[in-house]
Amino acid sequence: MRTIINIIAILSGLTATSLAAHPHIFVDTGFELVTNDAGQLTHVRVTWEYDEFYSLLITEDLALDGDGDGVLTKAELETLTGFDMKWIDGFNGDLMLTVQDGAIAMSKPREVTASYSGGRITTTHLRALEKPVPAGEALVIKAYDPTYYTAYELSRPVTVSGGGKCDAQLKAPEMDDGLKALQQQLSALDAGSEPQDVGLPNIGAQLAGSVDVTCVAS
Repeated sequence: MRTIINIIAILSGLTATSLAAHPHIFVDTGFELVTNDAGQLTHVRVTWEYDEFYSLLITEDLALDGDGDGVLTKAELETLTGFDMKWIDGFNGDLMLTVQDGAIAMSKPREVTASYSGGRITTTHLRALEKPVPAGEALVIKAYDPTYYTAYELSRPVTVSGGGKCDAQLKAPEMDDGLKALQQQLSALDAGSEPQDVGLPNIGAQLAGSVDVTCVAS
């Protein structure tokens, strides 16, 4: 996940052993599919729940939860909100929506929220589809970082709101021999190597699960 937030100080505290592994950040991911009365998919609300270690690094970097009670004040939550929304130019939010005709463009994030519970940061944001997906048309949603620095696990709920109904099927990547070999290559990388630098481009897409969606009018 590429944000403008400065995490150099955070990463300096990691050991060489931890840096040798890919990915570095783990995010439990979920979606709210927003539809209209015609059964068109018009928006997607994304939920990211960060792993405990990364959450700890962020709260320390932002000087939050100084008393260590695991509860943030209103002011601290305001500071936290949007920390992961400062996207660089060209960043697609590690989210790809595709239909038969190709990828669907989306707006920048809106209605941003953040919370902190059980030692984990959870954020949400809403993205509008520039072209709504018509009722009955198949859509594939994939959340992934092409470089696999961040791993998105589709472990949170996929829900539907609005006037339509959607069938959403979660699919894991097919673990064939090629994908297993790819994972072995990835695990062999040292701390100074990045997947794309050793001939493993767009590895995140190959290892990502997907959500197959079809919506209809109520």
